[in-house]
Amino acid sequence: MPLVDWFLRHSVTMWLLLQSFVLMTFCFHSATTFSKGCYHAEEGGYKTFRCSNAQLTEVPKDIPNDTNKLYLDFNQIAFLPIDAFRNLPVLLELDLSHNAIVRIESGAFRGLSEHLHSLDLSSNKLVSVNTDVFSNLKAKVNLSSNPWLCDCRLQELIRTVDLVAGSSGSIVCDSSAKEEHVGKPFLQVVTDMDFCSVYKKTTDIAMLVTMFGWFAMVISYLVYYVRQNQEDARRHLEYLKSLPSKQRRSEESSTISTVV
Repeated sequence: MPLVDWFLRHSVTMWLLLQSFVLMTFCFHSATTFSKGCYHAEEGGYKTFRCSNAQLTEVPKDIPNDTNKLYLDFNQIAFLPIDAFRNLPVLLELDLSHNAIVRIESGAFRGLSEHLHSLDLSSNKLVSVNTDVFSNLKAKVNLSSNPWLCDCRLQELIRTVDLVAGSSGSIVCDSSAKEEHVGKPFLQVVTDMDFCSVYKKTTDIAMLVTMFGWFAMVISYLVYYVRQNQEDARRHLEYLKSLPSKQRRSEESSTISTVV
């Protein structure tokens, strides 16, 4: 009987130790599957994945696909490739602020159109972005504090996206065709100048100059061709005059019929 009691006591202890070991192993494995500096948690009823200030240089590949809020702010991400967030079908908020993003491929936000309602791209290094990058997105977008080139493309971009309230004043011209625009809010500049109409006029003038150049080349060639043939005809007539009269008349008639 004492032997049975000893065995039962130690069996229970061993079983508890085994359970603890399995649980610790599982938790350790779960914690190490994420990129360094990232963690998954539930905040306010939303599944949140935070990688803030994690020294990331690209969007991590191990983001759980049930994530509702994704924070990738304060990193060194410079490029958003196509389908960067495609496997996040229930993402509501995406914070990419305070990175080094200079280029966003068309299709980078593909798959987020249904649920995403907040996209923060402020404080990056964006100079110019194609409007189709944000096609079909219904999210409020923050584009403030980037070194924007104020031109027709930026004008069309701002017409396309739904800006976060109060953020438009921080979309400032870092460069522009006109020096006096630099340092001014884009919406202030665009009230006095339509960049797209200026671009259209410039394009039309360039096309007109190109067409005139081609026309001048064609005319020059025709003039050269006519003069060259006139010179050849004159030389031939002089040659005919030097021939005996009978042969000259025969070749003159041949020359005249050829010219006609």
